[in-house]
Amino acid sequence: MSITTETVGANAERARSHNRQMVLDRVRQAGQIGRAEIARGSGLSTQAVSNIISDLLSDGLISEQGRKATTRGQPPVQYGLNPVGGYAVGIEIRPDAIFATVLDLCGKPVASLRRTLAVHDLNGVTEAVVAAKSAIIEEADLPASKVLGVGIVMPGPFGRTGLSGTGSELSIFHEVSPTDWFTEALNTPVVVENDANAAAVAELVAGAARGLDTFACLYFGNGLGLGLIQDGRLVRGAFGNAGEIGHIPVTSKGRAVPLEAALSRLAVQKHLANAGFDIRSSDGLAEAYAARNAALMTWLDAAAAEPLSHAITIIENMFDPEAVILGGAMPDAIFDHLISSVTLAERSVSNRPGRTTDRLLRGASGRMTGTLGAGALVINRAFTPRIAAVAR
Repeated sequence: MSITTETVGANAERARSHNRQMVLDRVRQAGQIGRAEIARGSGLSTQAVSNIISDLLSDGLISEQGRKATTRGQPPVQYGLNPVGGYAVGIEIRPDAIFATVLDLCGKPVASLRRTLAVHDLNGVTEAVVAAKSAIIEEADLPASKVLGVGIVMPGPFGRTGLSGTGSELSIFHEVSPTDWFTEALNTPVVVENDANAAAVAELVAGAARGLDTFACLYFGNGLGLGLIQDGRLVRGAFGNAGEIGHIPVTSKGRAVPLEAALSRLAVQKHLANAGFDIRSSDGLAEAYAARNAALMTWLDAAAAEPLSHAITIIENMFDPEAVILGGAMPDAIFDHLISSVTLAERSVSNRPGRTTDRLLRGASGRMTGTLGAGALVINRAFTPRIAAVAR
């Protein structure tokens, strides 16, 4: 006997939660869809779909969207997501601040806030997160029953690893499980991911990856991380640390350096500081780019010429994505410059005829990608069918 995993529906009562998520996901992907079409695409019976649709309507998660014109017979009722049927709270923990947002069921932000993080020990960060959750729910004027959960993102890697002490992770969580810790502190369902993983989910739910099933998101945060989506699902690794690409050595100016030492927000800030420019904010970087600051332009050309080009080649040949998305805490103009300047390798599995998507894309979630991703994690979990183990 072997064990396989399937994501097709099952009519057994024990699989109802799985089937409910499957139907929600079908509705989300289609925009508008009828019961018969859901049944055909999911493997569920029409009666099973009808029962689930009835429950989703009662819960307010979907709504009727009119009828689809047909050449004969009664036009079928179409169903779509109800944006106000549920909300997700997203909280991003950065070294100097807490960012929070509320997303509606379609992934649209309805409120956001930023709080300075003055205390950096475990209790201080926890208190700041609890306060941010309360404040953002109050600002959005949400009833507790409408909150699907809280997503929390922070820099990785998680736990003690060979990368500990490099300055990119939040070491205060080395000895505790962040998920268990915040679930108890917030008294609500919590999902915790690193910021690069969250960024990838943000682009999947409501960003540049709409319509893509398998892609990579190169995320510019405190350091440099990689979020991977395979067949619509997040690739986490054994301990949630898949994608720590910032620590892979690449060639830059004739020597081997960690990728994030040559290609990250911290790297450009350090380069500018050495040239006499103290620029710390994204707005400052945008102004410097608009002014064609010579030091910044030199850094961009060097970053695209070797480190970024090398990194894209690694990502493409290791993961075979439909596209690689650049996103995070950098101005759009800088991402556009990097994308237009990079040398895409001919010897790459992504170099193929008949492509319908560019190999490199700019993310659509902007500088708040990590925060939006935190909320998107909750929404994605609500829509993603769990894989059921099936004995053969």
